[in-house]
Amino acid sequence: MKTLIVVPARYGSTRFPGKPLVEIAGRTMVSRVAAMASRAAAKLDDAASIVATDDTRISEHCRELGIDVVMTDPNVPSGTDRALAAVEAMGVSPEVVVNLQGDSPFTPPSHVVAVAKAAAQSGADAATPYVRLTWQALDDFRAHKKTTPFSGTTLAHDTSGRALWFSKNLIPAIRKEAALREAGPMSPVCRHIGLYAYRLDALRRYVKLPEGHYETLEGLEQLRFLENGMSIQCVEVEPDAIAIPGIDAPEDVALAERLIAQHGDPLED
Repeated sequence: MKTLIVVPARYGSTRFPGKPLVEIAGRTMVSRVAAMASRAAAKLDDAASIVATDDTRISEHCRELGIDVVMTDPNVPSGTDRALAAVEAMGVSPEVVVNLQGDSPFTPPSHVVAVAKAAAQSGADAATPYVRLTWQALDDFRAHKKTTPFSGTTLAHDTSGRALWFSKNLIPAIRKEAALREAGPMSPVCRHIGLYAYRLDALRRYVKLPEGHYETLEGLEQLRFLENGMSIQCVEVEPDAIAIPGIDAPEDVALAERLIAQHGDPLED
């Protein structure tokens, strides 16, 4: 196996217990993410996908739907750790492990394919996608951050696409912005998408490292890579058709259903 796409699905969310089993437009969230993972695996060479959970209710639901699932320790601290726990529970050694978050039901399979290929081919320890913002999207992002300053992450990368930094602040700062706006529709700001593909050896190293200083301050686990001299390849992708980063609270379900009604269900494409 070259690539394993893992969908961590934890039952005991503090803000939204049992959310993997919540229905969004007639389908449970975990089944939606698993379907996207399966579609991505089909587009990759020698790849598979699996749900990794800590709860028998989720595992039984997956098995009823014919979704491959593996049980992992409920005390695993993060989705990244659960992805590695799934690999170990399966007894496999894929070259690349993709962590497709279980509360992100609208992640396009093309994004998963892009990061999996980048992790395999770039020589970096990990890969992650981003969308470059138009000026209008940047204006909307700035307005959103006035009320929720820690929502949304931006990144900076070098000329080869290797990550320089990630931040909850907007980076880079932009001098002479008016002139840049006149030059074209695209801003220099890259919005990070929380999807990761890891080389297996790098993932094993990462989970053994202590939480980093800047990781703690920003609340961004990917900074642990950079703080320890590890590399992340950034991959530009097209914006999601349904732009909602994740389902974190019950009110997000209603928003997701409104967006499906407006844009169509991606599982029916």
